[in-house]
Amino acid sequence: NDQIKSVAAQLAEEGFVALAVDLYDGQVAKDPDTAQKLMGAVQDAQATETVTTWVDQLYGMKEVNGKVATLGFCFGGGWSLNASLAHPVDATVIYYGRCDQSADTLKSLKGPVLGHFAGKDGWITPKMVDGFEANLKADGKPAEIYRYADANHAFANPTGQSYEKEDARQAWD
Repeated sequence: NDQIKSVAAQLAEEGFVALAVDLYDGQVAKDPDTAQKLMGAVQDAQATETVTTWVDQLYGMKEVNGKVATLGFCFGGGWSLNASLAHPVDATVIYYGRCDQSADTLKSLKGPVLGHFAGKDGWITPKMVDGFEANLKADGKPAEIYRYADANHAFANPTGQSYEKEDARQAWD
């Protein structure tokens, strides 16, 4: 969607090679019900193949310095982690994405993890994040997990109802 395209453009302005991956076959959700349907229709095997193919493409680009990171928000945050598990990369960034992976599963991560989570999130709950952080620690994985106590899910999305400007700025910094 346009918001994710703007994030990719902002990353490019900061000197990164940025790629926004489409897991919805060109469809864009305009409301929560459609978003839920699109998320539910994503086939894990096909999505994993898509993201790992793009990771390979990025590693092969002359414009890339040899290091690749994944970054995603909400559903994309979960897929940032999934991509890094399926094709270990140099870093993983998750904004309020599904992270309920076992310590054994997280062993395949190669690089550090940076996570941004909302304290009032009813979907990616603080309990889920606690488990994720504990599992990363159990595996000795380097991670920085930030929690924004008064924020809700999607706090970094300036087009959404839960946008928290200061928390979003702090997370981006």
